[in-house]
Amino acid sequence: MRHEAVRALRRGVAVLVLAGLLLAPWTVDDYTVALLARTLALGLVGVSVALLTGVAGLPTLGQTAPYAAGAYASAVVGSGLSDVAVVHLAVAAAAGAALAAATVPLVVYARGVIVLMITLAIGELAVTVVGRWRSVTGGTDGLAGVPPVRPLWGLPVLATDRARYLYALVVVAVLVGAVLLILRTRAGLVLRAGRDDEARLRASGHRVSAHVAAVHVAAGAVAGAAGSLLVVAQQFISPADFGFDTSALLLLGVVVGGVASVGGALVGAAIVVAARDWLFGVLPGHAPLVLGVAFVVTVYLLPGDGHRPSGVRGRLLPGPRARASAPERPTPTGVRA
Repeated sequence: MRHEAVRALRRGVAVLVLAGLLLAPWTVDDYTVALLARTLALGLVGVSVALLTGVAGLPTLGQTAPYAAGAYASAVVGSGLSDVAVVHLAVAAAAGAALAAATVPLVVYARGVIVLMITLAIGELAVTVVGRWRSVTGGTDGLAGVPPVRPLWGLPVLATDRARYLYALVVVAVLVGAVLLILRTRAGLVLRAGRDDEARLRASGHRVSAHVAAVHVAAGAVAGAAGSLLVVAQQFISPADFGFDTSALLLLGVVVGGVASVGGALVGAAIVVAARDWLFGVLPGHAPLVLGVAFVVTVYLLPGDGHRPSGVRGRLLPGPRARASAPERPTPTGVRA
C-alpha cells in the first residue's frame, strides 16, 4: 500500500509540474518565459551529468565542453546554412557526441577524484579554445544575432519567447523520455550494476568499459542538443555561458535533485537557476556564499543511502527500499583495469 501511495504521489506531482510548464507561457511575463527556456537547456545538460555521475559512476565537471560544442555548431549552421531547428539539433548532438568520443580514452578508464579533475580540465580547455578561435566562435565577444529558427520545414519561425520556450519544452520532453526508456533496458541495468560493483560485473564477463564509453558518448550528445536549445532561446552565446561556474552549477543541481535521478536533475537545475537569477538579485555579491551553503546543506542533510536516493527527490518522493550497494574499492592509482 505504501508503494502504491508513493507511485500515486509521484504521478500527481509529475502532472502538476507538467501542467505548470505548459501554462507558464500564458501566466508569467516574457522575461520569465525566456529564463525558463534557458533553464530547460541547462536542465538537459544536468540530465547528461546525472547519466555520468549517477548512472555510470563518473562524476564530471566537464559537460560544458560538449554543451559548448553543440551550441557553437548550432550557431554556425544557423548563421548561413539552415534555419530548421531539427537540423540544428541533429548537428549539435553530433558535435557533442564527437567531442565526448574523442575524450573517451581520457575519462572512461579513470575513477573518483582523478576523473573529476580530468573532466574539469577538458571543460576549461574547451572554454579556452572557444575564447581564442575568433574566426569561428567570435572569441570572447561571442556570437550575436543568430537568426531565429523554424521547428520544421514549412512551419513559421519561432519569433517569440513563448514559441521558443514551447519548442524547448517539447525537445526536452522527448529527449528525457528517450533517456528514461534506455535506462530501463538491459544496458541501463548493466551500467547501474557496474556503478555498484564493477569488479563483480567484469568477472561475470561484461565489458564494463564499453558500456561506460557508450553512455559517455550518449551524454555528450544530450549536452550538445542542450547547446542547440540555448542558441534558440537567447540567440547569443559566449564563452561565459560555458565557464567553470556553469560546471559547478550543473553538478550542484544534480546533487540537489539526486545524482541517480534524471527527473531530479531537471528539478535541481531549476532550483539552482532560480537561486542564481532571483535570490542573488536580493543578495547581490553573495553568489559564491549561497551556492556553497546550498551544496553543503544538500550533501549533509539530503544524503542518499541504501533505502532512498539522494537530493530533494529522495526526501520528498521516497521510493521502495533498495539493496545497499557495495562500497567502491579504489585502486592505488584510481585507474580502472
